[in-house]
Amino acid sequence: MAQPNQFCTFYLDKLMFGVDLLKVQEVIRYLELTEIPLAPRVVSGLMNLRGQIVTGIDLRRRLEMEDRPEGTFPMNVVIRSGGGAVSLLVDEIGDVIEVEEDSFEPPPETLQGKVREVILGVHKLDKKLLHVLDTDKACETSERSETALVEG
Repeated sequence: MAQPNQFCTFYLDKLMFGVDLLKVQEVIRYLELTEIPLAPRVVSGLMNLRGQIVTGIDLRRRLEMEDRPEGTFPMNVVIRSGGGAVSLLVDEIGDVIEVEEDSFEPPPETLQGKVREVILGVHKLDKKLLHVLDTDKACETSERSETALVEG
């Protein structure tokens, strides 16, 4: 029998994503970020989370989506990564859901661009897809494409 997996879900521009629940430290409302001069565009800044300095990565920018509408604030999904805690800035928080391992599939051919690069695959749910985020790739702060434009 396949083991169920639990995911903390969130939304970016109507797409549902999930992060393995065991990697999630906490989910919190928007906290003010301190900008970092010369940081890559995906890094929105640093936040002080009860004395812990946490880097905020804007997943809309990571996935090359349009910026959030003016006056709307992101939510924080704080995950544990190899370099410590990182906050993924998302549009909306979903639920914790449980899915069976056998519903997992590789990224569909119709999925293009950066989204395809940062997901491990998808779980087919009733009338929607759960895009399983590769947190290591999502937390990378190097901007190879921007660097290539500057150097080229």
